[in-house]
Amino acid sequence: QVQLVESGGRLVQAGGSLRLSCTFSGRTFNMFRMGWFRRAPGKEREFVAHISWSGVGTYYADSVKGRFTISRDNANTMYLQMNSLKPEDSAVYYCAVGTFSPQAMENIRSYDYWGQGTQVTVSS
Repeated sequence: QVQLVESGGRLVQAGGSLRLSCTFSGRTFNMFRMGWFRRAPGKEREFVAHISWSGVGTYYADSVKGRFTISRDNANTMYLQMNSLKPEDSAVYYCAVGTFSPQAMENIRSYDYWGQGTQVTVSS
């Protein structure tokens, strides 16, 4: 089992910045990928960003490319730096980790463990 806890979500004005953190613990020895997803009210959970477990490769949804940066430290925390925030970025943000999967990194099914989510609200 792997446990994940997100933090850092809050109310911010459009154009502002936030950094979300995801701290993970447990049996992570065979994890392969990490990612951030979000779900806005009335919408499906959608992919935001991916980073390989080694921290080398990153990939972003078109909607956040150039504004968000995913990273991880050498211990047990993953980050999502969000700049130039827009009202449409408002959502509950979830972090997730997974073992190797043939599914695409944007696919929810590629991830095995999820955090409880943290609310980001961007006011116009």
